[in-house]
Amino acid sequence: MKKYFIQKAPFIVPTTDGKLIEEHHGIPTTKNHEISIAHMIAPPNCSEPFQTPEFEEYTYIISGKKQFIIEEEVVILEAGQSIKIEANTRVQYSNPFEEPCEYIAICTPAFDFNKVHREE
Repeated sequence: MKKYFIQKAPFIVPTTDGKLIEEHHGIPTTKNHEISIAHMIAPPNCSEPFQTPEFEEYTYIISGKKQFIIEEEVVILEAGQSIKIEANTRVQYSNPFEEPCEYIAICTPAFDFNKVHREE
């Protein structure tokens, strides 16, 4: 039995805002509830609603810039920088800039739509 798994077909999360989300490991792809790893590209001038997820999220910026509003504090990350946001922290993710932002997101436990608690 192999002790590794090469992901060749990530789950493409359907979006309506032009964002590309390729989940390589997590609940829909590998049935792993402990961690999710996704490659993402946020188009220019996009924004998500505020959310208070029940999981930690790590973000590593590959190219471009990404804005985070973390409990009223604005943080901007650039290529080569990363951030860890603790579980149960109110946060808004956005790309208000003129260029796409490519990044990797890792959630522990895995991203779960039922545990992200997005505001309307």
